[in-house]
Amino acid sequence: MKFSCDKALLQAACNTAARAAASKSPIPALEGLQLSAEDRLYVKGYDLKKAIVTAVDADIAQRGTLVVGARLFGEMMRRMPDGIVTVESDIKDNISVKCGKSSFNIMGISSADYPELPSFDAQNNVALPQSILKDMINRTLFAVSTDEVRPIYTGTLFEIEGDELTLVSVDGYRLARRSEKLEKAEMENCSFVVPGSALSDVEKICADEDAPVSIAVGAKHISFTVGDATVISRRLEGEFLNYRRSIPDTFRSELKVDRNELMSVIDRVSLIVSEKNTSPVRMTLGDGVIDCLCVTPIGRAEDVCTCEGSGNELVIGFNDRYMKDALKAAPSDELKLCVNTASSPCILKAADGSEGFTFMVLPVRLHA
Repeated sequence: MKFSCDKALLQAACNTAARAAASKSPIPALEGLQLSAEDRLYVKGYDLKKAIVTAVDADIAQRGTLVVGARLFGEMMRRMPDGIVTVESDIKDNISVKCGKSSFNIMGISSADYPELPSFDAQNNVALPQSILKDMINRTLFAVSTDEVRPIYTGTLFEIEGDELTLVSVDGYRLARRSEKLEKAEMENCSFVVPGSALSDVEKICADEDAPVSIAVGAKHISFTVGDATVISRRLEGEFLNYRRSIPDTFRSELKVDRNELMSVIDRVSLIVSEKNTSPVRMTLGDGVIDCLCVTPIGRAEDVCTCEGSGNELVIGFNDRYMKDALKAAPSDELKLCVNTASSPCILKAADGSEGFTFMVLPVRLHA
């Protein structure tokens, strides 16, 4: 195998594919990248759960396949001078890498040990702009669970109904829902759950532009094609929360707040909260003001956020990080804070009445 290509293009492709390579594995090949010289150069990373394949334009002198350690090869590309890099391998998996006056000769990994990528027949397809999918993932990924006890919640629900795509993440303490209208959908109404780790990679690959992302859904796998890169992931199986039943429809109090002001107030009063000194932020929803109080063994912090409306002096507590994550992810600067009781969920939605997103944060039981 032998090929030559621009070092910057190869480095970018390797950095993208390496996100799917295993950091540690009993199978050494999974810690590597597979480079296949065919009609183009294809760089692949695969950890048996997800795969990322990127295509690069290259001058292919001799077709073939090699596998090289992802970390070593990535560092090699990063430190080499700019220019045309030439990579060559022999039948004994000896690999030669040259760029300018720099050259490396390293041992590769047997291509026979690299597993085949999952193949699937797409049952449904949908396309939407990269900027929209990137934003939808960004607004919901914070609420994905990291607890492997319930694997279904370590992913995000994709739900397609008619011309609308909805993403929902939930971790038992909070919920994030984001919806967008689709211009073109070749999909019947369906739903599937995508692992959060795969969505994090998709978000990083997507650019803030209108170029499309193509989503193909199979029986057990799903793929996202963004330009020359494709992310393939298994679907998570299980019963996802019926989020429509979980979100209250009516509220005793609805307060209009400035997102940045409330986030700054909570950020200040939670300054005395740490891993050793945990305490909820106690919010008293008054008439035109929200009093925020936090007390820990370190001391006491108090601040006030202005609002429109009255909360009837309801006292409710929240985990500061959960509330700040929701406020940070909210795409609107003017929000409605909707509550019923001190033990029922708090809903954050756009003050202008648009239905593009809904965030739910469960309160913390307060002690006297």
